[in-house]
Amino acid sequence: MPKRKIIVSCATSADGFIARRDGSVDWLDRPRPKGDYGMGEFFKSIDTIIMGRKTYDFAAGYEKKGGSGLFGSGLYYIFTHNPPKRQLKNESIQFVNEPIKPFASKLRKTKGKDIWMMGGGEIIASFLDAGELDEFVVHVIPVFIGEGIPLIAPRKRTVQLSLISTHAYEDGVVRMQYQVKRQKKS
Repeated sequence: MPKRKIIVSCATSADGFIARRDGSVDWLDRPRPKGDYGMGEFFKSIDTIIMGRKTYDFAAGYEKKGGSGLFGSGLYYIFTHNPPKRQLKNESIQFVNEPIKPFASKLRKTKGKDIWMMGGGEIIASFLDAGELDEFVVHVIPVFIGEGIPLIAPRKRTVQLSLISTHAYEDGVVRMQYQVKRQKKS
């Protein structure tokens, strides 16, 4: 059985932000091309989603306001030290407060499709620094937003990537897919 990959798939502004400082992604509200940048195919390749607490709170708030359901089928793991007192009534959502390496190792060994690391920047950075991310699929949106939440929370690091593919869409969006190079242990 092949190992399940943990894949960051997201959109960033051209200046590298995944959201405004307040978590807003209003700059993503734009016409989408046929095929929605391949997102339908991506969703078919995953069955598990990992996110941080701030991303969960944003998504849960959006869903409570009548937005399309983010929390559909699949398993959701929300990393947090403080699970919310009021939670969405969804048995597929689990709150996690454990070290990343053992959690990721255990999850990779379970049967299933690939795993989507949804975000945000802090949880992406934590998994990256723990050596537990396999790929990044980044859709760069042709807009500068000036400030916001970076794709990866700032820390001192050097992580090499190998380019897997690129695709430029007619509307100026560029999709880049990278494999995370594993650091050699000395």
